Amino acid sequence: MAETTEDEILSGVPEAEREEFLRWRDRVRDTNISGKTLLATDYLNHFNEIVMLVEMVPDMAEMIEECRAWVPKDYKQHFRDSGLHDKELAIAAYDHVPRRFREAFEATIQQMNAVVAFTLDRIDEAFKAGDEERLRRDCRLAVEMMQRIIQVANGIIHGSAHVMQQDEIDATLGR
Repeated sequence: MAETTEDEILSGVPEAEREEFLRWRDRVRDTNISGKTLLATDYLNHFNEIVMLVEMVPDMAEMIEECRAWVPKDYKQHFRDSGLHDKELAIAAYDHVPRRFREAFEATIQQMNAVVAFTLDRIDEAFKAGDEERLRRDCRLAVEMMQRIIQVANGIIHGSAHVMQQDEIDATLGR
């Protein structure tokens, strides 16, 4: 992924929002919040948790219950519930994320939540059917897809506005 230039970042910020965006960039300097987008990668830990749980299911079927206990959280809720040092700043900065990044980010998070829900249904079905081979395959494919979506979200956090297409997700998951 090519590094996003300052001009590219600012070109994606409407003139009316630019001054406020630049003020917020100064506020997040020297934190874990990206100065390019005002988003923080710490949010992705929420999704890394479900990936880790799904990875364990084929060898520890009881982890399905742990997977079912996982609940999607939006960006602000994740930080409210966290013990992170800059959580209040991350929450406040989110309202100032340039629209081009926020829309791509939120679309990607919606995709992730849909993939997680689909995955939990699929692995539950395979488990109840006693189909170990299908359970392993579904978990592997889901983990691969979730990791790809996390990579896309990470790219957006660092200044890319790329979003995965739904047909790409469907093809990978065998929908």
